[in-house]
Amino acid sequence: MPDNVKGVSRRKALRAAEGVAGAVGAFGLTLAGYIKSATARASSASRPPGALPEEDFLSACVHCGLCVQDCPYDILKLATLEEPVATGTPFFIAREKACEMCEDIPCVKACPTGALDHDLVDIKKADMGLAAFLSPEMCYAVQGTSCRACYVACPVRDEAITMLPLRKGNQMVFQPTVHSAACTGCGMCEEACITPQASIKVLPRALASHDSGLYIHG
Repeated sequence: MPDNVKGVSRRKALRAAEGVAGAVGAFGLTLAGYIKSATARASSASRPPGALPEEDFLSACVHCGLCVQDCPYDILKLATLEEPVATGTPFFIAREKACEMCEDIPCVKACPTGALDHDLVDIKKADMGLAAFLSPEMCYAVQGTSCRACYVACPVRDEAITMLPLRKGNQMVFQPTVHSAACTGCGMCEEACITPQASIKVLPRALASHDSGLYIHG
């Protein structure tokens, strides 16, 4: 191959490599920015159990409100123009009122279109997000107190959240740790957290599971 062609090929390869590295770096910055902002801002909206992936959910949901009507704990509500999700679609804010994990999942049964997947029959298989410790330095348990509010509130305790021993200097503390495979994203831990701004929050699973520094185990 002529030298000038080789030179062009090398330049193309370098530009391609730089593009990949830039994309990876941009994702890292996006995730870091999301985590930083999520720590400081109000909790995000969560969909009801059984919700399809967001794009499919929005296509299937007809804004009928039947899931909201059949929620026995009045947790679900339909979004207004001021809400963080599409107007007329069902959601809940875990910090205000978490999903109660009804065994018969009435909201799913009420959905006439399948926007809430009727194949979900075991509430422990729900995937509403993933709890993550965004502010471990604010967590009272990590600071050395006996707080176990998130652990006690978890409906799948010892599966989704455990208390793991952690040595801090000369002190042994117990650190709440999320196990992603068992977490349903119900938000009971976030609702129960007693720090002024919840140190544990439910995030979209794709974002939360990409950072191993959030006290999440697979």
